[in-house]
Amino acid sequence: MSLSIKMELDTVEDVTCLDPELLQLPEVSPFALKTSPQLVEDLFSQWLSLPETGHLVKSLIDDARAGTTVNASAKLSNVNTVGCNSLPSMFPSGNTPPLSPRSSSGSPRTSKQKSSPSALGSPLKLVSEPMQEFIPQFYFQNGRPPTKELKEQCLSKINHLFNNPLNGLRIDEFKTVTKEVCKLPSFLSSVLFRKIDVDCTGIMTRDAFIKYWVDGNMLTMDTATQIFEILKRPGCKHLTQVDFKPVLRELLATHPGLEFLRGTPEFQDRYAETVIYRIFYHINRSGNGRLTLRELKRGNLIAAMQHADEEEDINKVLRYFSYEHFYVIYCKFWELDADHDFFINRENLIRYGNHALTYRIIDRIFSLAPRKLTSEVEGKMGYEDFVYFILSEEDKSSEPSLEYWFKCIDLDGNGVLTPNELQFFYEEQLHRMECMAQEPVLFEDILCQILDMIAPEREDCITLRDLKGCKLSGNVFNILFNLNKFMAFETRDPFLIRQEREDPTLTEWDRFAHREYIRLSMEEDVEDASNGSAEVWDESLEAPF
Repeated sequence: MSLSIKMELDTVEDVTCLDPELLQLPEVSPFALKTSPQLVEDLFSQWLSLPETGHLVKSLIDDARAGTTVNASAKLSNVNTVGCNSLPSMFPSGNTPPLSPRSSSGSPRTSKQKSSPSALGSPLKLVSEPMQEFIPQFYFQNGRPPTKELKEQCLSKINHLFNNPLNGLRIDEFKTVTKEVCKLPSFLSSVLFRKIDVDCTGIMTRDAFIKYWVDGNMLTMDTATQIFEILKRPGCKHLTQVDFKPVLRELLATHPGLEFLRGTPEFQDRYAETVIYRIFYHINRSGNGRLTLRELKRGNLIAAMQHADEEEDINKVLRYFSYEHFYVIYCKFWELDADHDFFINRENLIRYGNHALTYRIIDRIFSLAPRKLTSEVEGKMGYEDFVYFILSEEDKSSEPSLEYWFKCIDLDGNGVLTPNELQFFYEEQLHRMECMAQEPVLFEDILCQILDMIAPEREDCITLRDLKGCKLSGNVFNILFNLNKFMAFETRDPFLIRQEREDPTLTEWDRFAHREYIRLSMEEDVEDASNGSAEVWDESLEAPF
């Protein structure tokens, strides 16, 4: 079989697989081509009879024999240009069927031809030259640069505040820039000032501030990222407790609600420590003491800082900064610390809440089950450890608390609570009820009650996920190791239930801290009154008459 005949047969087989629009015959319906293979064969035979087709085939064969690059696209395009006019019409002259009486704009035939390959040129050219789509830049290594309009607005405010660009601003004058330009809490002013004034000159010039805030693209960052970049030390990718100390010092020195503490440096330090411990308890969910940007964004610290900056009464800032909350925590610690060495042992902690907790749960805390103690003294708990404990004990609805107590109950550390582990802790509760002449509740009944409350995915164990998905999870832990709260849950005080419904935004910790602060302040008033009456009595005894 000759080469030309073989090519002709191969081509005829391939042609039936082509898209009819690629034949570039506007006067022939694509549907007719698809349903009439004989018609396609007749058209192909006519195309082969054209002189241009013969020249094309001969040229391609010569190129193949000579070993040169075969450019079929260009040659096929030339043939299409010349041959399309010499291809005979399928309909005799004057016998073309009339089109439907529609406007050219609404004709589907016309609209289809506008986007067909024949209108755009060779289909091979379309494949070889794909359309390029412009994708705008979405990653900036040093942060997204500000827009021209935003930059101009910021520079206008800076020029207004830096009246004397040569001398600059001192640290006590920089607070206005922090509030109006940076839109940050005012007690971050000193930290931001020292972050820019790396040479410790004590003066903030206009150019230095623009270089850091505008040219450094701090202007376009969100508030959490801005605060994170300001507080973190160079080369670090996280925040530690030390990074928050300058912020708390500035807050204590400037906030009107903490002015009464300025004469007591010791309590200033304790207040700052308590606030920092509470921040890391709630936000540093990994518990490694390294606060990441992601954790900072997911928490509510930024909103609490802005609230503290706007609210003159610090006790209304319930998240982290309330002085009353600090007062309750510190007084509770001081009450348990019998020898006032700032450490608490097992015997001290067992007295918490009027001996509400069992010995077994206390042993689990000191065995480092929930977290490693920071006191570095074996068998003793430091103030930071106590802050974590009391926050977990008094608000068992929070996720950090659920994780804290889950680790205590999970004796084998396999990530699930089994009925045997629950029974181990409830046995002591049962014994205490018997000693107090109360009607004991059998463990089988308690287990059914727990499963009904939690509704776990599996009936043979309870996971941390099951507990986090239930609003009554805190009651499970009270049943297991806190007798006072267990009995309170069984009696269901209507007054407390109504109080919770009146203000659902308050957490269990908020309600506990409020009650305890009132109790502690009343005890202090009584003590002061008794001391005052004794002083008056002594003075009367010493009177000359």
